[in-house]
Amino acid sequence: MNYRNITQGIFLSRPNRFIAKVIIDGKEETVHVKNTGRCRELLVPGCTVYLEKSENPSRKTPYDLIAAQKKTEKGTILINMDSQIPNACCAEFLPRSGLFSPDAVIKREVKFGNSRFDIGITEGDQKSFVEVKGVTLEKDGLALFPDAPTERGVKHVKELISAKNQGFGAYIIFIIQMTGVHTFSPNREMHPEFAEALRTAEKAGVKILAYDCTVTPDSINVRNPVKISL
Repeated sequence: MNYRNITQGIFLSRPNRFIAKVIIDGKEETVHVKNTGRCRELLVPGCTVYLEKSENPSRKTPYDLIAAQKKTEKGTILINMDSQIPNACCAEFLPRSGLFSPDAVIKREVKFGNSRFDIGITEGDQKSFVEVKGVTLEKDGLALFPDAPTERGVKHVKELISAKNQGFGAYIIFIIQMTGVHTFSPNREMHPEFAEALRTAEKAGVKILAYDCTVTPDSINVRNPVKISL
């Protein structure tokens, strides 16, 4: 997945979860943050961020903040923090993932009862559902989700368990929006209910997968599977 019109900036502050103050070309700008999560470990005053300039000249916020550099003990890593991109990355990756046959039909945003899953796959008579979660939280090489309590995430996991019990294929795919991690785990400290729901899902036969991504200032692409520890 590629972005257009990328520029570099210096993060100053985040007045609320939707906007940030950033220095771009020596001028302070108000920009839109494409992630409503906390992202406190990423958006540190003075850090380098990357922004996509909108092609709509009438927008109040002409830039979208999509990535940030994070300093670690082993160096600096670039983390994509666009919460809208993991679904598209996953849909682009699935045909070459080896998880499904080359003839599988992949659709975005599919209904299941009164629910809606991120991706639906049809292979002959077999239908499967995929729920995608983007991961931006990293601690010492461990990728964690969520970075804030997510009742919506728990609901999605329970819906996948229900689908699996009804004979559908069911997958939860964590798209880790960076490289350099060795393991993925649910963030039990932040939301123990989500961690327990994930373990219950695995026992019910829901397939839980995690992949890291190659990230540049203007692109993000799913790369390799990452070990999972529940």
